Order: sequence, then C-alpha cells, then structure tokens
Amino acid sequence: MNKLPASAGWDWIRQGFDLFRKQPGGLFMIFLGNMLVMLLLGIIPMLGQLIAFVLMPVFTTNFMLACLQIERDKRITPMLLADGYRHPAIATLLGVGLLYLLAGAIILGASSLADDGVLLKLFTGRIQPDAKEVLESNAGSAMLICLLLSIPAMMTFWFAAPLVAFQRMSLGKTLFYSFFAVWRALKAFLLFLFSWFGITLLCTQLVFLIFGRSNLAISLMTPLYIVLTIILQCSLYASYRQIFGVPQEQPPV
Repeated sequence: MNKLPASAGWDWIRQGFDLFRKQPGGLFMIFLGNMLVMLLLGIIPMLGQLIAFVLMPVFTTNFMLACLQIERDKRITPMLLADGYRHPAIATLLGVGLLYLLAGAIILGASSLADDGVLLKLFTGRIQPDAKEVLESNAGSAMLICLLLSIPAMMTFWFAAPLVAFQRMSLGKTLFYSFFAVWRALKAFLLFLFSWFGITLLCTQLVFLIFGRSNLAISLMTPLYIVLTIILQCSLYASYRQIFGVPQEQPPV
C-alpha cells in the first residue's frame, strides 16, 4: 500500500470523470442492471430490501470490473452484468454484504439511544420526514451518532469489494487492509469526501439556478444523481488502483 499526499483525493475524482467520459453508455448499463435487480428484489416485502443490501458488494464489483475493461480499452458488454454474481469469490462478497447490513443495524441501533428509535423508523419508512414525531425528537443527536460511527465503518468497507474481487482476500484480511489503507491516506480521503460533497452541492444548485425550483428541475435531479453515483464508483476504482496497484488480470468467471 502506498502512502499518498492529500492531492491524491482530487486526482481520484478527476480520474473517475475520465473513466466515465470514455464509456458513459456502458457504465449506465451496469447501473441500470444493478437497479433492475434491486427493483425485482423490492417485490419481496422486507426480505427483498435486506437481500439487496447484502448484494451491494456484488454491485460494486460489477462497476470495478467495468472500470478495468475501460482502462484496457475494451468495450463494456451486457455479459459483464453477470460477472459479479458468477465471481469465484461470491461467497466472500456476500459475507461483506452481511457485515454491511450488520454495521448499518448497529449504527441505527446506537442512534436509537438518542431519539428513541425515531431515526430508525424514518430510515425504514415507518414515518414521514415531516411527521410530528420527527420534529419533536432528538434527531440531530441521533444523526451525529450515525455520522461518527459511519466513519470507521466506511474506512473498513471502502476497499472491501475490490480487494475481494481482484485479490481474493479472505473476509477478515479484506476489512483489515481496507481500514488501514484509508487510515494511511486519510488526508487524501478527507479531501476526496469534502470535494465530492462540494461537487454534488454545486451541481444541485446550478440546476436550481438555471431552471428554478420547478418540476423540471426536480425531475433533472434523478439523472444528475445517477451520473454522480456512477462517477463515484469510478473514483473508487481510481483510489483502489493508486493504493493497491493496477489489477493484473480480470478474475476468471
């Protein structure tokens, strides 16, 4: 693992935009394919949402493999959509997903100590954001607890999917290397996160500035956030590539 300067965080964003620019259509296809799986799972009450959460590392793996194809000047094909599900390390990827779910449950459970479970109800859709229960709760403290606990969780899982996909690490080793890779490049990651927050805010405000707070502006938010989500995944690949090196070969499926 290479120790990097803070400026590397901005480089990851720039490289993410470059990867997206080369094959936006192929990356959109990967995103829509993942979304279709989530929508189909959503048909199953409650359980479907949990399964979709567990599959998040598989969705990320599809993006990582797509970015590798772009870097090798190869076209992203529909067959790539299945590669994450057919990956030899699929069991470990699902293990990462289960830990995602467990970490999320612990974080939301901890937040319940501050607001008696209001934030948990909000996230699970049992109450609306403008409900009286939310307005009268200590939701601010609950969100602060979530934020503080989410930081080490993010560090632990940031590189989990690509480490499993490209290096076939065991579950424990994957989480260990991910956490300390982020720790060693913490300044770069902080710049990355703050810059990404600024870009998202700027893009949102530009849409409202141009179109006003109209129905058109609101409808444009969805494709805008889809593009930003895809570029974020490409930036994740760029950060992995710089810290752990270029994957030597695409994992056989």
